[in-house]
Amino acid sequence: MRFLSRPLLALEAWAERRSARLNRPAAPLLAAILVPLLCGLLSLAMGQDDGWDMRNYHLYNVYALLNGRVGSDISAAGFQSYFNPTLDIPYYLLTQWLPAPLAGFVFGVLHGLNFLLVLGIARQLLQREAADRPRLALLLAMAGMLGAGFLSELGNSMGDNMTALLVLAAVYLLLRGWDALAAADGRAVRLVLFSGLLMGCGTGLKLTNATYALALCLAFIAIPAAFWRRVRLAFVFGLGVLAGMAATAGWWMFKMWQLFGNPLYPQFNNIFHSPLAMEGGVLDTGYVPKNLGEALLWPFIFTANASRVAEVPLKQLIWPIVYLLFIGFACVWLYQWLRRQHKPRTVGSRAAFVLLFFALSYLFWLKLFGIYRYLIPIELLAPVTTWLLLQRLFTGQVARRWATGLLAIASLAVLPFVTWGHAGWAGRAFSAQVPAIAKPETALLFNVVPHPPMAWMVQFFPPQMPAVALGTSFQETPAYLARIEALIASRPGQHYAMLPAARNEKEPGLQKKVALARALGWTESVAGCARLEKLSQRVRLQAQYKVLTAPDQEGQLCTLELLPKHQVDLPAQDHATRAFAQQRLALYRLQLDEASCRSYEAWVGADRYPYQLCRVTPLPR
Repeated sequence: MRFLSRPLLALEAWAERRSARLNRPAAPLLAAILVPLLCGLLSLAMGQDDGWDMRNYHLYNVYALLNGRVGSDISAAGFQSYFNPTLDIPYYLLTQWLPAPLAGFVFGVLHGLNFLLVLGIARQLLQREAADRPRLALLLAMAGMLGAGFLSELGNSMGDNMTALLVLAAVYLLLRGWDALAAADGRAVRLVLFSGLLMGCGTGLKLTNATYALALCLAFIAIPAAFWRRVRLAFVFGLGVLAGMAATAGWWMFKMWQLFGNPLYPQFNNIFHSPLAMEGGVLDTGYVPKNLGEALLWPFIFTANASRVAEVPLKQLIWPIVYLLFIGFACVWLYQWLRRQHKPRTVGSRAAFVLLFFALSYLFWLKLFGIYRYLIPIELLAPVTTWLLLQRLFTGQVARRWATGLLAIASLAVLPFVTWGHAGWAGRAFSAQVPAIAKPETALLFNVVPHPPMAWMVQFFPPQMPAVALGTSFQETPAYLARIEALIASRPGQHYAMLPAARNEKEPGLQKKVALARALGWTESVAGCARLEKLSQRVRLQAQYKVLTAPDQEGQLCTLELLPKHQVDLPAQDHATRAFAQQRLALYRLQLDEASCRSYEAWVGADRYPYQLCRVTPLPR
């Protein structure tokens, strides 16, 4: 492999020269401004958030809260209807008050602020490294922003990128005040309490962050202080976490307790025993390893098959890299300790603290969730962690070269990255056509088809009209069914079911191609049509050329149409949807009046989500 040495050294020298300006004093400040702005622009380029969770409960939950519907609606978005809506309030208000593209840009910028925290953490950990510490910290922070999970959620409403700000802020605060922690005086107590408060706020907003709160609390064992001082600081940190959770989730838990007798309703009902939910924890274990063998090989398994940890095909290589480095570091340390011939290479207390926090967070995630997006806070720290481990496994330039190569490969492996769904931009983020509802104070709206989610559309119906989901993901008890029956009986007016209407997902792309062909003048003359036909034969347009038998009203002689394999019988699909709804409604002694069904338009950004609105009547007894 010697023949590769000279080119690699030349490449390394070139990279050093090209990135030398990152060592300038103004570079961190400039990057702190530019990177969040670039995240905002990238969010703008990707389009309107159109994720499944957003259309199911992120919008609906805030709408229900602000319009006093939490007690009157019945699980309109399934069991997620009762998740704490605090985290979704900024997204809902921004999309209501601002033009949709501006709201997307703002959210991208907010998510981009994670760069500042990763940069700050890196600078704290690298303070005793080489003279190019500013450049190194910037490069590691930039590599952290190239995580598959972080990029997949950039600018959307899923919340993991947003709460990562609080998790990382808690870590950064402890590292920044590290020297004070050893003294365990009043300043240390205030520092730890505030760090716990930040972590608790993140946990209250999204309960899956509890793994990070527990991991950071246990990592206090790495603080260079007497044992009982560490215990006291960890206890104070725990108090801060509880206070933060009370600040962001306490009000909602109290509301759930008042309404349903379970502060975490409907989750963990095996503890609180609310009659309105099944006895169970409602903890999704479908993504955790199936056995010990899988658990030991999990980073390799979910890297090879992303469907084990996500619903979208995320691409990444950083987790096998970090996992192997942790194993290597543990083996080397243990070997040196057992041989006692060499003192095991020490780990700086700051580095040990972060490595322990990282490892414990991963293990808790592995045991409880296994869902990739819940890893985003430590995914952002993965490049920094890689650097720390390589510095303890190798020395000098060897560690640097390994880090450069591995992190470059891991960053490039993410591209092109996937997301959780985007639509084209429009002036308003969400809109819908809704017919006039007679006497909405006596009417009722049913949501009976779980896929695609439709709870986001409840906001467009009259606020006096309760929404009820029938047969969705919510497990029903006798008391729950009795509540539905009582609500139906109390609404003597017209009842409706909203159902998804069929749409051909290839149609928007076809319309764009037809519009472009018309703009180029390729559909209104014989010569233009000849060009369009030749192009359709040479380029894979996912559409076929069609000659019109007679010029249309606009004088067009030809056009493009979908390939036969992409053509869909929309009326047949709508009929199948109504048949499914009919079966679902019959379980509740209700029936769909198919003759009354009418189709209407709804939009997420510029993308159509047509729906059917049908009358519902009781079955004859």
